[in-house]
Amino acid sequence: MSERTAPGSATALAPWIQRQLQTLLTQRGHALLLAGPSGLGQYELALALARAWLCDTPTPQGACGQCKSCHAVDVRTHSELQVLLPDVLALELDWPLDDKTRDRIEKKEIKPSKWIRVEAARSVVEFAQTTRSRGQTKVVLVYPADRLNMESANTLLKTLEEPAGDLRFVLATEAAHSLPATIRSRCQTHAMEWPTEEESLVWLQQQVPAATPEAARMWLKAAGGRPSDALAWAGLELTTHQWAQLPQALAHGDGSTMGSWPAARQLEVLQKLCHDLLAQAAGAAPRFFEPASLPKPPTLMVLQAWAKELMQTARTVEHPFGAALTLEAWLARTRQALSHSPTGTHTHRT
Repeated sequence: MSERTAPGSATALAPWIQRQLQTLLTQRGHALLLAGPSGLGQYELALALARAWLCDTPTPQGACGQCKSCHAVDVRTHSELQVLLPDVLALELDWPLDDKTRDRIEKKEIKPSKWIRVEAARSVVEFAQTTRSRGQTKVVLVYPADRLNMESANTLLKTLEEPAGDLRFVLATEAAHSLPATIRSRCQTHAMEWPTEEESLVWLQQQVPAATPEAARMWLKAAGGRPSDALAWAGLELTTHQWAQLPQALAHGDGSTMGSWPAARQLEVLQKLCHDLLAQAAGAAPRFFEPASLPKPPTLMVLQAWAKELMQTARTVEHPFGAALTLEAWLARTRQALSHSPTGTHTHRT
């Protein structure tokens, strides 16, 4: 990967991310919180800010992409950048783990964590107290900030409130409401900008050149207009026909289309189906599926109960008991919920 096309570099940024980068670079303050729903580019914007703050010759558009500092960020070796990520995400994004954690994972003493470890938070405190080896700025990037547990968050508080020297923080999250108020109050919050539909579609087809305009539009609709999430749908090789047929199939207990998908993705589809049926019942337009593809909605009471169950299930979806059995149970419940007639009469057939 070249310096000019590295994630977070100005030349690689989507247009809506680039606009926000230029705006944020004019602001002062030592701690920024990038907040918004998933799929809008929080991580990309956070990394672009870090690169620009550390760049030897920054421009109003961001980092130069050519200096030693930019290269060090791209190859994950910059001495003045500390990145706090859950282990699983660090491995996915190719950021190095500390030697002790990496060694314990390799020896299978522990599993990669889905939360930001308190040990990592403590390393930021130490990082803040060390002398700079180059440049005028040190940067801490935290993503997703909502993956700080209470102990990790408390460890960062004093450093976040009173950073030593020219230390800057950029925190990014897709669930700002889950962050402790003590963290939020110490940051300037930036609400992530939504791209236009045209921007999203152009960007999607740049990322997946073989995609048809119809497929790109379907992925974007499935993602609720969030382009990065739409790219994840593209990675599942989901076709327009499969997406159109999915609501009716689920209503009949057929989840074969998504049988190989991760549990969280399967549950997400059920929540989107429930959302659209609730919207339709309230006289609003569905957001994720075309109206003609939706099954006849049950009573509002049944939909509200189902939505509550799905929300509760989402809290533990990262720890399913067994993928196949979990999906089977979800499909049975979906079929049961959608078998209620609009009059409230139960018509479920076994």
